Amino acid sequence: MIGLGTLINTAAIVAGGLVGLVFGKGFKPRFQEIIMHALGISTMFLGIAGTMEKMLSVQKDGTITTNGSMMLIISLAVGALVGEALNLELRFEQLGTWLRKISHSEGDGGFLEGFMTASLTVCIGAMAIVGAIQDGIYKDPTTLIAKAILDFIIIMIMTASMGKGCIFSAVPVFLLQGFVTILARGIEPILTEAALHNLALVGSALIFCVGINLIWGKKIKLANLVPAVIVAVAYAFLPIVG
Repeated sequence: MIGLGTLINTAAIVAGGLVGLVFGKGFKPRFQEIIMHALGISTMFLGIAGTMEKMLSVQKDGTITTNGSMMLIISLAVGALVGEALNLELRFEQLGTWLRKISHSEGDGGFLEGFMTASLTVCIGAMAIVGAIQDGIYKDPTTLIAKAILDFIIIMIMTASMGKGCIFSAVPVFLLQGFVTILARGIEPILTEAALHNLALVGSALIFCVGINLIWGKKIKLANLVPAVIVAVAYAFLPIVG
């Protein structure tokens, strides 16, 4: 069944959020803070690991070389310009504000921050995009099921610390991954290994940025950097070596 992975992932986020909401009521602010720092550090290292996995390669003589540096720089720079021009951060905030309104959570001061942070954490990254592509082309939800388990834990912890706004990250996950799953059916003939490699590299770099925001507050407008993954895929079809 096409789209099964996204449905499971969405359900896991909601379930994790509800569990976190129940247990989070007993957390004192100092416990919430240390949990967020721990989650931020973990997220940063996940981003570093994913980025280095795609950038570093060991040659036959044992030397380590890097690749994709220029692609990463160009993708982030161009993606940032596009995202800033479209002001995606504002669009994302407007979605969060709308969700806060329809859920009658206007009195929840942390709703928007929780929604934004959680959504960008579970939406950005290779597993979300590559998993949705696999689900669309091969009807294989394995990657998204694995992501669902991770997201359950992540959203459970985030909701316990940041509130119920995190639960609504299920909405953009459902929309984004569902869209990519459907789109994958049409773009299957042009997808290449290089394109998926670039997507995973840039996506991992953005995951690192999520960790920065979790620890030090909103230092980076992550939503405005999301177009970088599209630029990264397009880069794979250019006659450039970088």
